[in-house]
Amino acid sequence: MNQSLLSLNDRDFSGLDLVMTAVIVTDEKGIVQYVNSAAQSLFDAPSRYFLGQTIEKLFENGNSLKLLVKEATSHSFSHKRTDLRLHRLGYELLSLQCTVSTAQLPGAPVVLEFQEIDQQLRVSREERLSHQYHTHKELLRNLAHEIKNPLGGIRGAAQLLEPELPNVELKEFTGVIIKEARRLELLVDRLLAPYRAAHIVGDVNIHEVLEHVRSILIVQYPQDLQILRDYDISVPEFRGDKAHLIQAVLNIAQNAAEALHGQTHPTPCITFKTRVLRQATVQKQRYRLVLLVHIMDNGPGVLPEIAEQIFFPLVSGKQGGTGLGLTLAQTFIEQHFGTIAFESKAGFTNFQLIIPLP
Repeated sequence: MNQSLLSLNDRDFSGLDLVMTAVIVTDEKGIVQYVNSAAQSLFDAPSRYFLGQTIEKLFENGNSLKLLVKEATSHSFSHKRTDLRLHRLGYELLSLQCTVSTAQLPGAPVVLEFQEIDQQLRVSREERLSHQYHTHKELLRNLAHEIKNPLGGIRGAAQLLEPELPNVELKEFTGVIIKEARRLELLVDRLLAPYRAAHIVGDVNIHEVLEHVRSILIVQYPQDLQILRDYDISVPEFRGDKAHLIQAVLNIAQNAAEALHGQTHPTPCITFKTRVLRQATVQKQRYRLVLLVHIMDNGPGVLPEIAEQIFFPLVSGKQGGTGLGLTLAQTFIEQHFGTIAFESKAGFTNFQLIIPLP
């Protein structure tokens, strides 16, 4: 054997912990020699579950993987990509894209890379929506600046004109102009608020943020709303703007509470859930640890016709809503280099705040 080839036991695969995809390395017999952090996260199992096991025994339907390893080691191919569905007992079926690679050398390891098909679609969708969101936000920001100065002039002119008018009926018209101009100025101020507010950074405990929001909701909806907590106490503190995070969570939770208001069956319920993800990608950047905050409710769900534009300014599914709550939430989470994702159907809506951790 070529002396430059090391045995599997002598090789260091630790660099694979830095890659974005889930990776399992086997020997020519299909026995697992290494599994990276992303694979442990994807399959929700520690490395000891994998190491020393034959690849097909890891899953209820693992024979397809055994066949891929056999074909690779028999030199049927050096690189192959295929879609498959894998199932672990007690877990949901995973739809995956699997890439199998090996060197055409005796004793060469077989590398299997896994990526969730649904995740690929989600990342692509998030990138598209993020681009649209930023385009609309910048347009609206510029438009707000252009509107604000003329509004001040209109209101000021109406205020100067009002004392000169000869009768009360005409003064009513100037009163309407002043009132509506002021209302529009307040709306513009809200649009510009995220860009004017100072970003105050300090140590943040995410559970303190959630408990603060929970106390507000309990006061607002004292009887007809159940608020559950499912916290991971191992979540570390991180540097962030506590006030902005409270506002982001509150905007999402209040939307949920308003959607649930008046619902009697099932019992209106909002759940706050925290978890830590390992080796996750946020905004095209890989992070070792990521905070995942779920804000879930059992309400009617997001209207399908606005689902693609839900984070855009002035888009709202509520009667009389301004459509700024989720826009501000998205802006505040992005200040923490994170993002917001959501899934919704009748009876279940789940907003996910994803924030990198140190």
